[in-house]
Amino acid sequence: AVNIPVKELVKTGDIEGLLKSPEELAAYFGSKGVSNTSKIILYDDGSNKYTSRIYWVLKYLGANDVRILHKDMDEWKAARIMLTRAPSKPAKATFTPSVNAKILVSTSDVKSKLGDAGTVILDARTEAEYNGTSTEKKSNGHIKGAAFCEYNEFLTDKGAFKSKEEIIAAAKIHGASADKAVVAYCATGVKAGVIYVALAEIAGYTNVKVYDGSYNEWAADASNPLEK
Repeated sequence: AVNIPVKELVKTGDIEGLLKSPEELAAYFGSKGVSNTSKIILYDDGSNKYTSRIYWVLKYLGANDVRILHKDMDEWKAARIMLTRAPSKPAKATFTPSVNAKILVSTSDVKSKLGDAGTVILDARTEAEYNGTSTEKKSNGHIKGAAFCEYNEFLTDKGAFKSKEEIIAAAKIHGASADKAVVAYCATGVKAGVIYVALAEIAGYTNVKVYDGSYNEWAADASNPLEK
């Protein structure tokens, strides 16, 4: 396994979580031995936050074959999957990006969809962040019109993705359905990836997007409307 921390995929700067350019990301994955034609299997600490984020990034870059393996330690032990502390040293590869812009939205895109009955905006953060009541002062509220839909509503108690039927039922509660455009966001785009995988890859919705800038970019401009 090759270690790919999600923080290495983002720019440095005042707004936390913004992705690097497709060219920079392609060079990074190539340096890790990952090409756009590789069979890529992702796993993380079992939360599926980081696998989902990297899954979305790779699909955005045009990777052909990306899959998620849930790290349930009981199952790993039963399967006798060996773990090691020794870092892997993969040979460099060439990742040729073919950007899928259809699964990403910008701040201006989100603004244009405010009040649009055909679009559902889902906030994947905690309820306190959504309401702007977080004691850590992480948030002053949510994007106007967004529905509260914490990312773990689509996961089991062990962090695995729920069934297709359960995911569709959970999405329906928040007004999201296959006939609408769905925009997912959180603070930095990580948790929003879980909603993307759940709805686009498991539920089969064909119009699911991630607002990569998410709350951090939205709130950085005081003219962008927030509500509590």
